[in-house]
Amino acid sequence: MFTLPETRFEFGGDEYIYAEISRDMSAESNFKALAITKELQRRNIPGIVDICPSNASYLVRFNPELISPHDLLDYLKDIDITKSNPAELNLSIRMVEIPTWYDDPISKEYSMRSRSRHQEPDLSNFEFVMKVNGYKDKHSFVNAHSSMPYLITMVGFIPGTAWEFPLGLSPEEVIQSPKYLSPRTETPKQGVGVGGAFTVVYPAEGPGSYQLIGMSAVPVFDPHKRLIDMGDSYFLARPGDLWKHRAIEEQEYNQIVKQVEDGTYRYRMKHIEFSPEEYFAKGKMYIEWLMEGF
Repeated sequence: MFTLPETRFEFGGDEYIYAEISRDMSAESNFKALAITKELQRRNIPGIVDICPSNASYLVRFNPELISPHDLLDYLKDIDITKSNPAELNLSIRMVEIPTWYDDPISKEYSMRSRSRHQEPDLSNFEFVMKVNGYKDKHSFVNAHSSMPYLITMVGFIPGTAWEFPLGLSPEEVIQSPKYLSPRTETPKQGVGVGGAFTVVYPAEGPGSYQLIGMSAVPVFDPHKRLIDMGDSYFLARPGDLWKHRAIEEQEYNQIVKQVEDGTYRYRMKHIEFSPEEYFAKGKMYIEWLMEGF
């Protein structure tokens, strides 16, 4: 059994309520934020304009002409009490495979272009992240990064960006890295980066400060809606999903990129019912059970 912290609520101007579940990021807090925001969406309360879950908090925008701020606050507190029971946090989610070419020449070139902004300009980003995490060989590092799935804790920043937080690992096993001293001005589309304990797949070219360790062969943003598995959305990520990176080499990377360009690529997915209560009771064993057959 695990306990969840008491939520702190604050009004933000006339149209927002901010709810802080905890000051620090934790899987417990994120599961509660996800469960509450999904319940809010399910209730479809008139007057709510937008619901935005975050790592350890969430934000609700509302129309004060349709719902009283204090009535909405009462709704939120009522849901918060219900979702403080770990048995009420279950989520219907997807596990999605992200084929990833680690230590590739594309991300390496970008890291070298921005070496003047980096802590160790003579190292590639991949070599830097290996070094700060104590890895001596590439295979062990890649296996450590790709062996367990990552929880999508939130989306935002550049549209399509999803923050991946590792599950099933002890704190000592989590790969972590400081960000750039000063952000890069260039990042390749589908570059895979590590910042703090989070991994991201950059949805488009642009600035960035996470350390680049590879390239995703598949997009997380499909502006032309070529890929059937995106459904009605332009974006792959849904908060609460699990993403599992799978290490690939150059030949398979090029094959998948071609399938994506042709619009024939199908994401490997598995729909699962996720129990945070079971996860915190069984840890890695529960995650490995969920991954069976995937």
